[in-house]
Amino acid sequence: MQRRRVLAGLAAVTGSLAGCLGGGRAGGTGGPNDSYGDWFDGVDNYDGEVDRTGESETTVLVGADDGLAFEPAAVRLSPGTTVVWEWTGDGGAHNVQAEAGGFESDLVDDEGHTFEHTFSEPSLVRYVCDPHRDLGMRGGVRVVEE
Repeated sequence: MQRRRVLAGLAAVTGSLAGCLGGGRAGGTGGPNDSYGDWFDGVDNYDGEVDRTGESETTVLVGADDGLAFEPAAVRLSPGTTVVWEWTGDGGAHNVQAEAGGFESDLVDDEGHTFEHTFSEPSLVRYVCDPHRDLGMRGGVRVVEE
């Protein structure tokens, strides 16, 4: 019985240390959550930003993984890059909506539907699928000078 308690305690300490050392999905380039704060807490497919700097256009899937994710969840871009969100047709009707305003697509469930927005200035933009916000369908775009 004593051995089980010791092992359980060690497991708890090890799990806590792993979180402190970046052993979760919150890490990525540029520090914890890439300056997004807790925005990606609970987002299963977030593994840091995907670097798409230097590209004029990039695609983000809407309804990826289990149908309730953006893929990639976060991208780093150069000013002037256009993001094209493309619907997979999975997970029901989705939209793409900037948290602080600036852009919003229609609510759509058609595979192949697209919505695009060009990011002109250095910024950090958090966006959601409004109907699935509480299920972790969140994304981010960080525009940086090269």
